[in-house]
Amino acid sequence: MTYRELKMNEIREVLRRWKAQQSKREIARGTGLDRKTVRRYIEAAEAQRLSRDDELGDSEVHLVAQRVQDRPAPEPSEQRELLLKHKDRIERWLKADKPLRLTKVLILLRRQGVDTSYATLRRFAIDELGWRQPAATVRVDDPEPGQQAQADFGRMGKMYDPDTGKVRKLWAVIVTLTVSRYMFVWPTFQQTVQALCEGLDEAWRFFDGVPYTLIFDNPKTIVIKPDATAPKFNESFLEYAQARGLFVDLARVRHPKDKPRVENQVPFVRENWFAGEKFLHVKEARDNAEHWCREIAGGRIHGTTRKVPRQFYEEVEKPHMLPAPEERFDVPLWSDAKVHPDHHIQVQRALYSVPHPYLGRNVRVRSDSRLVCVYLNTELIKTHLRVGPGQRSTDPNDYPPGKADYALRNVDALIERAYKNGQNVGEYAERLLANPLPWIKMRQGYQLLRLCDKYGRQRVDAACRRALDFDVVDVPRIARVLREALRTEDEAEQKGHLKKLPPNPRFARGKDLFQTLGPQGGER
Repeated sequence: MTYRELKMNEIREVLRRWKAQQSKREIARGTGLDRKTVRRYIEAAEAQRLSRDDELGDSEVHLVAQRVQDRPAPEPSEQRELLLKHKDRIERWLKADKPLRLTKVLILLRRQGVDTSYATLRRFAIDELGWRQPAATVRVDDPEPGQQAQADFGRMGKMYDPDTGKVRKLWAVIVTLTVSRYMFVWPTFQQTVQALCEGLDEAWRFFDGVPYTLIFDNPKTIVIKPDATAPKFNESFLEYAQARGLFVDLARVRHPKDKPRVENQVPFVRENWFAGEKFLHVKEARDNAEHWCREIAGGRIHGTTRKVPRQFYEEVEKPHMLPAPEERFDVPLWSDAKVHPDHHIQVQRALYSVPHPYLGRNVRVRSDSRLVCVYLNTELIKTHLRVGPGQRSTDPNDYPPGKADYALRNVDALIERAYKNGQNVGEYAERLLANPLPWIKMRQGYQLLRLCDKYGRQRVDAACRRALDFDVVDVPRIARVLREALRTEDEAEQKGHLKKLPPNPRFARGKDLFQTLGPQGGER
């Protein structure tokens, strides 16, 4: 036989009428209850020694209800008794690192002679072991206005991209302010650092302010190595956060409840804004999304705050925000490079010179749209203007002394060095390099300088003077002339033909002995 359990107000009404000296029949007729039900609650009040003159409070009503409605728990069945003997074993199976399914647990128990049903095992696991019970949650208070924003990449669907001629996945950078629930949506085809920083800058422009803290997920565009307490950030995004004055707080991996304000908005954006729309270009989608954020999502009454997000933001949250940036952030690229023996490093398919002392060292390179900065540990060792792929930026001062002119094919420096070895040598080098393509004669120019070191400046200067007289501009021929002259001198010295006479020969005769006299004794 079933009994109806009365609620608090129904019990209070029965007792109130009982205190007013109404009979059980009158109470039943006035409350619509059965007389037997009325009798049980009145008997419980009398057993509780509740006087008609006593004040009828919540505790008295509760004691009466408890005396009527509380019933002893039923005795456990034989199957339940058997399962209690195997409680520890069942708990190990269900709470292991790789827990077993309950159907498999039932199979193992039956192998050991425990004859029970699946329903009984399921009730036992829920009652005794808390199997699949929902975890308790704690509602965290919102921070102060302007302190926090939550962001995420939300997948919207597929969209035709006229730039590539393909149907591509469309993502959206969604930024939601925690207090006002005012949000911004930035559609993009890519999940890169460049796209993320561009979307966040557009969000700060839309809000006309920047929050102090940004909570984000763990994409590789932000974090290289996820960790709950010590994540390793992407250097490019970390530099963006520093430039904007943001403190980035990452959610735990696979814990969407760490950023519920933006997680709840992803399906809302996908279904209310993107679904069923046709956009010809991503720019059209961005303009439409901004209008939707301001007028529709920002103009509705929010289901939780019961306020209009745009108005709530303007009145309460915006005065506490940081000022919005005036310029777009130039997203840098950080990379590692090695200084090669040619004094250059390769960065984004372009070459940049590094000073000679750092040959063979591994360096850290920061490159943006204007500059390329080279660091060794924390020291800035070189800065270049950015050049395009396939080009080279070389500083002559990075080469060892005497190597820069050769490496850079500096014709003027070569002619200047030639003039230092003699006027004729300089004129000869100038004539040699007076060519529409002077660098094809630079090897002969360096050969001319080496001849000065080998044969002496005076000999080479004299040879260049004679060659210029005969309009012979050929350094190898000068080399042959100097080599032949030196060989001839060596042979003459060996034969003694060119031995020098003493300054005052001992038996030298005067010039008078060689004079010829005429017939009258005069000189002829």
